[in-house]
Amino acid sequence: MSGPDTGRELSTNHRSVTAMSTTYVLVPGFWLGASIWRAVADPLRAHGHVVHAVDLSGMGERAHLASPQTDLTTHVDDVVHLLEQHDLHDVVLVGHSYGALVTTGAADRVPERVARLVYIDSGPLPDGTAQADFDGPEARMADEDRVMTDGEGWKLPPPPWSVIAAEVPEVDDDAVAALVESSRPQPWRTATQPVALTGAWERLPRTGVLCSFSLEQLRQMAPGAPVFVHMVDGDWTYVELPTWHWPMVSRPVELAEVLESVSR
Repeated sequence: MSGPDTGRELSTNHRSVTAMSTTYVLVPGFWLGASIWRAVADPLRAHGHVVHAVDLSGMGERAHLASPQTDLTTHVDDVVHLLEQHDLHDVVLVGHSYGALVTTGAADRVPERVARLVYIDSGPLPDGTAQADFDGPEARMADEDRVMTDGEGWKLPPPPWSVIAAEVPEVDDDAVAALVESSRPQPWRTATQPVALTGAWERLPRTGVLCSFSLEQLRQMAPGAPVFVHMVDGDWTYVELPTWHWPMVSRPVELAEVLESVSR
């Protein structure tokens, strides 16, 4: 396998034109549903591509399916079932944040249906690691407190998007409104169930779209952080798209261009 490619920043004037249609499956991160991808999916579809934006169980328009038993396996099953139900092949499988755990799990189950994995400001966690482990024990305890006090003991409420966005000048009111509209409480078991992988996904090519950190920062963090182990070995390419952690609302057109470029 080849090592990491050098990163590049996307020019806002760049536009990739693909000669053939590509099928994209877009999986959102915590709290969010399929609607958060609208401004990314629309230009991809306008260029003739097929786009499936996913509402995971308990999220988005499937919020009524949420329960204390909804976990990471539930969400991996959602994506696998979508791939099989629509008989999708050669898919560019895109995961943002927590969605990366879901897409990696699905690709591990049905790697023959996936052409490339794309990780948006995220990456695959090592086998046996849970999303709740990523930010350390103090952050996990704070989230568990919110689950118990504000989430009926089994779901994590969305964050105050306007407060987070206030620190990012490029994020406007429309972006905040899109996040608020798409948000639902996250079933906490999706965060605490560790990933379980066979390694079948590791033979697939991967692209990391780096937004809130650069490739150089990734390379500096990786040696001391086991959670980054899969982001610096294997068949990777990287694109730097500097913005905050939710580029689908802050730089959606550029993100669509990146996704189009990696499908070639």
